[in-house]
Amino acid sequence: MTKKTNASKTPGALSRRSLLAGGGALVVGFSMADAFAQAPSAPGAAPAAPPLPGALRGAPMIDSWIRIDAAGKVTVFTGKVEIGQGIKTALIQVAAEQLSVPVSSITLVTADTARTPGEGYTAGSQSMQDSGTAIMHASAQAREILIKVAAEKLGADVASLKAEGGSVVAPDGRKLGYGELVAGDVLKVRAEPGATSKLVRHADYKVMGTSMPRVDIPAKVTGGAAFIQDFRPDGMLHARVVRPPSYGAKLESVDTASIEKLPGVRSVIRDGNFLAVVTAREFQAVKAMEKLAAAAKWSERETMPEQASFYSWLKQQDKRAITIRDDKGPAGQPVKTLEAEYHRPYHMHGSIGPACGVAQFKDGEMTVWACSQGMFPLRAAIAELVKLPPPKVRCIHLEGPGCYGHNGADDAAADAAYIAFKLPGAPVRVQWMRHDEHLWEPYGAGMAMRVKASLDSEGMLTGWDYDVFTDAHSTRPGGAGSTLVGQAIENAFKLPPPQPIPQLNGSGDRNIIPPYKVANLKLVHNFQPHMKLRVSALRGLGAYSNVFAIESFMDELAAAAGADPVAFRLKHLTDPRAIDVVKLTADKFGWKAGAVTGAGVGRGQGIAYSRYKSTAGYCAVAVEVDVDRETGRVRLIRAVSAADSGTVVNPDGIKNQIEGGIIQAASWTLHEAVQFDRTRVLSRDWSRYPILRANETFESVEIHVIDRPGTPFLGTGESSQGPAGAAIANAVFNATGKRMRALPYTPARVKEAIGV
Repeated sequence: MTKKTNASKTPGALSRRSLLAGGGALVVGFSMADAFAQAPSAPGAAPAAPPLPGALRGAPMIDSWIRIDAAGKVTVFTGKVEIGQGIKTALIQVAAEQLSVPVSSITLVTADTARTPGEGYTAGSQSMQDSGTAIMHASAQAREILIKVAAEKLGADVASLKAEGGSVVAPDGRKLGYGELVAGDVLKVRAEPGATSKLVRHADYKVMGTSMPRVDIPAKVTGGAAFIQDFRPDGMLHARVVRPPSYGAKLESVDTASIEKLPGVRSVIRDGNFLAVVTAREFQAVKAMEKLAAAAKWSERETMPEQASFYSWLKQQDKRAITIRDDKGPAGQPVKTLEAEYHRPYHMHGSIGPACGVAQFKDGEMTVWACSQGMFPLRAAIAELVKLPPPKVRCIHLEGPGCYGHNGADDAAADAAYIAFKLPGAPVRVQWMRHDEHLWEPYGAGMAMRVKASLDSEGMLTGWDYDVFTDAHSTRPGGAGSTLVGQAIENAFKLPPPQPIPQLNGSGDRNIIPPYKVANLKLVHNFQPHMKLRVSALRGLGAYSNVFAIESFMDELAAAAGADPVAFRLKHLTDPRAIDVVKLTADKFGWKAGAVTGAGVGRGQGIAYSRYKSTAGYCAVAVEVDVDRETGRVRLIRAVSAADSGTVVNPDGIKNQIEGGIIQAASWTLHEAVQFDRTRVLSRDWSRYPILRANETFESVEIHVIDRPGTPFLGTGESSQGPAGAAIANAVFNATGKRMRALPYTPARVKEAIGV
């Protein structure tokens, strides 16, 4: 695959007044926190104190984020985790720039409940706007504190000194290293509001805004210790868990006597429906697990709907109808009204490496190593599970090979903690098998999206009604009942009732708000709380599906209006930054304006746009596909995307994320769907849950990054999936003349749609 990754500067000139909406220089004293509008104070009331920027609001002490030792080595702390999104690299760049130190002098510590700030989950493309913003301001304020200390020591005027290379330098050449200035806990001070931060001017950037090689990559490509699966503490025992064959199955009996006599077996643990074996060596655990599974007798029952009628069943269930918007505007004179319904099946995370967790219970304290996206919430869940005070539980993040959501990582960690609690002393490693991951990870929820819209005689939208039907999109650990082991043991913990996430983040209704101008708008999230399959957060939550539906329907409306899809979008967009990304994508793609949508010529073009969560990164994607009418195969030819994530820290990191999102969306769109019957999930391996292979992806991908210096970090990791999926759908429509509204676009479905 050839890959072109071009950076684009902010299109058009922008005044200082429009700095926060468009671009401009980042001047000393300007704070990204200023980008968030503050509600005016009530008349006569004292002005509200300016908020601290980013995650400093939850951890306001500077030394919670930045520490410098006597040798001048800098340690930066973040409550966020590296899950392949490149956040380690970007945060190091931010700190290095604002502290004026070499990148090589920085050590970054990611989420560790004994060392770092608690920042909840690494989710929602919020790492840079939360942790990145906090580290940027903490670093800038730490630099200014050190300059003031140096001024006292050197007897110099503060304004005459500058920070350079980890030292404070005077005009006459005298300098003091940071290590000489940090005595007496000088950084143990509360951060100030962002407006007081003397941020490095954008024009003076040396590290931010440049493509720095990812610090997490070398070990991953050289066979080094990169993942939790590579973690091998001394004296470690190996465990495997025997899972039930289906949801709701009950362990009726199991003869463990013969298993306990197998080589290397240290313990067989049964507690209610929880069944595990612990051995000295890993292969011993695998063999013992197989024999234990064969010896277990389970009773099963039908708990799931018929897959063939799933979407009808979903819409008929008791639900909580949550009105997101009900805007009344001029009625207009509709001359055309269209209605459509779109479907998305259950999706797996499909982690290439099955989940793993390691735990050790020693001297009354539990230490857990996990690749969870929320180490502090995981600590709370494990503390409840093993009945320890939270301070007696330490959770340390180690990377895992695949996540972007709530996969099996938290469950594997809880398995390990529960087993380790039963066997104090040695570390216990729980490694899931492929069938464990496929059958028991929480899936991305199935969804039905129903939309109705009207056009006037000028081809403008006059009304938009949208309903999404879905169940929960986040059941992350916040208690022991969210874990499989917590639900399985005899004294089981209750699964917390699933809840929707309020807008503007949203859950199943994420990105339900269309980005286009329309006067009459009604949006309803039909939340179905009675989950049948296990579900939780998958990259983007409902955004991929809602953007797929909205942007597919925009193409249907464009066709009804006799308009080009790009022109139709542009005349309904009002946000200049949205217009920029659509125009840049179309230009770089070489969009053929006026090409007949639904031409049915075999090869087609498609475009789609969204702003993630309506508040985060902007992204448009255009694709070219070729549809083989005989086989029904959709061949991906090329993809072009433009993205605006605000101030750019690592251009290549943004490109990595946009491209990765496009490829993952292609897999969701063309291949992925969890198969199940009334009793069991059937997708237990890759043959029943195929994903996009390397030889099926795009022949070329171009990513164009729009830099908006001085604007807030907007987040990137989840901005391209929705537009990419919809662009593929629109390209297939352009190629075949047939609109497919149900995912995935398998060859069989394509052939059925085109009548072959």
